[in-house]
Amino acid sequence: MTIEVIPFVDPGLGNSSYMVGLPDERALVIDPRRDRSPYLYEAERRGWDIVATTETHLHADFISGGRELQAVGSALYAPAGSELAFDHRPLEPGGEVTLGGLTLTALPSPGHTPEHLSYLLSDGARPLALFSGGSLLVGAVARTDLISPERTDELSRLMFRSLRTVLARLPDDLAVFPTHGAGSFCTTGSGEERVTTLGRERATNPYLLVEEEDEFVEMLLENLGTYPDYYRHLRERNRSGARIYGDTQPRLETVELDEFDRLRQEGAVVVDTRPAGSWAGGHVPSSLSIPLRDEFALWLGWLVDIEASVLFVTGRDQDRQGLVRACLGIGYENLAGELTGGIQAWSAPGHPLTSTARSHIGVLNTQMIDVRQTSEWEAGHIPGVIHAELGSLDAADLPNRSLAVHCGHGDRASTAASLLERAGRTDVTVMIGGPDDWATATGLPLEMG
Repeated sequence: MTIEVIPFVDPGLGNSSYMVGLPDERALVIDPRRDRSPYLYEAERRGWDIVATTETHLHADFISGGRELQAVGSALYAPAGSELAFDHRPLEPGGEVTLGGLTLTALPSPGHTPEHLSYLLSDGARPLALFSGGSLLVGAVARTDLISPERTDELSRLMFRSLRTVLARLPDDLAVFPTHGAGSFCTTGSGEERVTTLGRERATNPYLLVEEEDEFVEMLLENLGTYPDYYRHLRERNRSGARIYGDTQPRLETVELDEFDRLRQEGAVVVDTRPAGSWAGGHVPSSLSIPLRDEFALWLGWLVDIEASVLFVTGRDQDRQGLVRACLGIGYENLAGELTGGIQAWSAPGHPLTSTARSHIGVLNTQMIDVRQTSEWEAGHIPGVIHAELGSLDAADLPNRSLAVHCGHGDRASTAASLLERAGRTDVTVMIGGPDDWATATGLPLEMG
């Protein structure tokens, strides 16, 4: 018996969810995101009825869509250890669910979280697919430090043991479908590919090649970088149950200029979603530049308090509903609206505009600041540049002289410049391009490590 597994990839958050077509024209969904429309569309297109949804663990990086699918008739299964505060079907380790003649078995795989389960789908004695969630990943494992510093060592050791217990009797040709992948801050550095086989991971995954528990823990802890602040809130949001929107996702309301200015002065955060160049050409003073792209939600969650009231300045042709979906997907629901008429409405009556210098990366006399992640910095950086990750950028730590900020292309550098301007710096230039462009322009080598 064969099955069809359809991935739904969120490249911005680095995650995949999956829909499995069962033999009886029904479907199972694993780790869905909050917006249920892609699953309902695909199921209708194929003539499937979504009858079951499973969660591998309490997610810290996105709002689960399990309740959204439950609201249209899907049974919701989750690890018993999640202790969800709403109606669901708890699964203990070893628990089984029969679906369309196939068996879904909950395999204990704590480590990324204490309650984590992986799911083995089998046809009788023949394994068909392993949905590993946040345990075994492509070329990596999920990180173990998101619960608390006090539990990181314990969870790291549980990861070592559970991987070996769960995988011990499964065949090399078994397809593995992880939830976390490239771009997710829940990983220890997953490869670009999002699905794998157990045999490939046994042969190449460095975390499976380590035989000693202490060595595994040391390797894992060496590869843990920073992660977005909003991760600290979403596990409990998912435990208590986020609001169900169904087909009534709110629209981004428009806010007239006077009301926009009043809310701004009362403390609402102004987020400018226009492309970096448009923001640099003129923007509302102290607005935060987060260009609307795949990674928008990630940086919103890293840099804006989850309870903050958020105002937006958008570009004319930008996808407002996509913007709302991105915000709701990570639990940001206090959306005050967008400025009616955009930046032109702000400047027309004479409100001040702030502009920010931009320059193609090359030889400069100003102090350069690299705001990329540490792993990117170590892979190659411009000599003499100060490294300060965007997520922890602090103007007080930087030299009191003209600064030029750069990332890999320019979007994160624009966000960094907006943060520095909010802190009172007026001497910041955004560099267009990254270290590779600098090396090409100057003919000089990058530093590593």
